[in-house]
Amino acid sequence: MEKTKIFELLKEKIQTIKCSHPIRIGIDGVDAAGKTIFADDFAKFLQKTGKQIIRASIDGFHNPKEIRYQKGQDSPEGYYFDSFNNQAIIDLLLKPIGPNGSLKFRKSIFNYMNNSEVESPIDIAQEDAILIFDGIFLFRPDLVEYWDLKIFLDVQFDITIQRTLKRIKDKKYLGSEQDILSKYKKRYIPGQKIYLTNVNPKEKADIVIENIDFNNPILIK
Repeated sequence: MEKTKIFELLKEKIQTIKCSHPIRIGIDGVDAAGKTIFADDFAKFLQKTGKQIIRASIDGFHNPKEIRYQKGQDSPEGYYFDSFNNQAIIDLLLKPIGPNGSLKFRKSIFNYMNNSEVESPIDIAQEDAILIFDGIFLFRPDLVEYWDLKIFLDVQFDITIQRTLKRIKDKKYLGSEQDILSKYKKRYIPGQKIYLTNVNPKEKADIVIENIDFNNPILIK
């Protein structure tokens, strides 16, 4: 199915959500599932509704390195449990634009590339705004209740490894191919399997989309 047709279906779904605060959409999936591209394109598509579109990502809410790697550089448990400041996502973004919230929010707090805090501005959401937030582990128990629409992009790990190799070739990752693939096999993929096994995000999702072909995603659920 063409991506625009998927977006039309999603827009229709959003129109059925009745709430007095901004609609909070979480786009989940394993690493390299295509979440950022999908979320960026969907946000652009929704611009034509005339509503305020708030675009944010879990990449802006990393924990510092000393927290992310406190269980070890290759720890799968460390990847799942320690990578992101989930409480900050709740306190600074999801709660403020949720029920009875102040509508004052921040879209990021940390730059993981240089391991430093970010002084992002405080923005004000309109009551009918739409948040498009992408990231991994979004439907974990401490976050799942804050999403008004949950979308999971489903891609097998063999596909994500191919995409990772392409990112390495395109110089989108720093480091050697061997080191990066080793990190994926030891830390990232096992850490994501902890999430998939314990949380079953596809079951929790309102919508599941197979995203093997970026331009022709398939609606599964």
